[in-house]
Amino acid sequence: MIHVVAGALTRADGRLLIAQRPPGKHLAGGWEFPGGKLEAGEGRGAGLARELKEELGIAIRDPRPLMRLSHAYSYGEVLIDMWVVSRYEREPRGMDGQALRWVTQDELEDTELLPADRPIVRALRLPERLTTPASPHYVIGERISPGDARLRGRWCTSADHAVRAAGAPDFLVMRDELTDEILERVCASVMVPVFAPGLSLEAAWALGASGISLLEA
Repeated sequence: MIHVVAGALTRADGRLLIAQRPPGKHLAGGWEFPGGKLEAGEGRGAGLARELKEELGIAIRDPRPLMRLSHAYSYGEVLIDMWVVSRYEREPRGMDGQALRWVTQDELEDTELLPADRPIVRALRLPERLTTPASPHYVIGERISPGDARLRGRWCTSADHAVRAAGAPDFLVMRDELTDEILERVCASVMVPVFAPGLSLEAAWALGASGISLLEA
C-alpha cells in the first residue's frame, strides 16, 4: 500500500485549492488535492508539511485531520491521509509547474477529480465545530431516507463503541470527554472524522480528531 498525505487548502473566501497532475505523471491532467507519498519513518503531520512546502512553497501550521480512505489503482492500493489546511504562510505556487485552481465547494463537486479524491468532497462540508445535530449537509443519530445525500453521524459512548461503529456512519461524535491517550487511540483506529467534546480545536487536531462537539448528548 502506498501511503499518501494530502491537504485541502482553504482561504478566507471559502475557496479550496486543487492542483492538476503535470505531464509525465500517472493520470496526468487530472485534478487532485496537493500532497504526496510519506517517506519511510516519517510522521503524517511532518510529511504533510514537507509535501506542501515542496509542491506549493508554503509553510503550514495547525492542520486539521479530516479522514483516511483507500483506493485501488491499477498499480496498487493507495491510502490517503486527508487534512484541511487553513493556516499557512506565503501564497501557494505550482513549484513543479502544475496548474492550480481555487474553487468553491459547489464547483469542487462538479470538478473531475481523481477517483481517489472524490469521496473527500462531501466530508469537506463538515464544520470544525458541531453546534447543531442536523444541517443541509449532515445529520447525527437519525435514520436517513435512501434519497437523502447528507452525511450521517453516529453518537458514540466509549472508545470501543467508536471503533466498532466506524464502518457504517460517515463520522463519529463522542458523547463524553476522553483522556488524550484514549482519544488519540480512537482517532488512529478509525478512518472517518471524529468529533470530541471538552477540547480546543487545536488540541483536538493534535490528537487526530477532525473537530469538536458543542452539542448536548
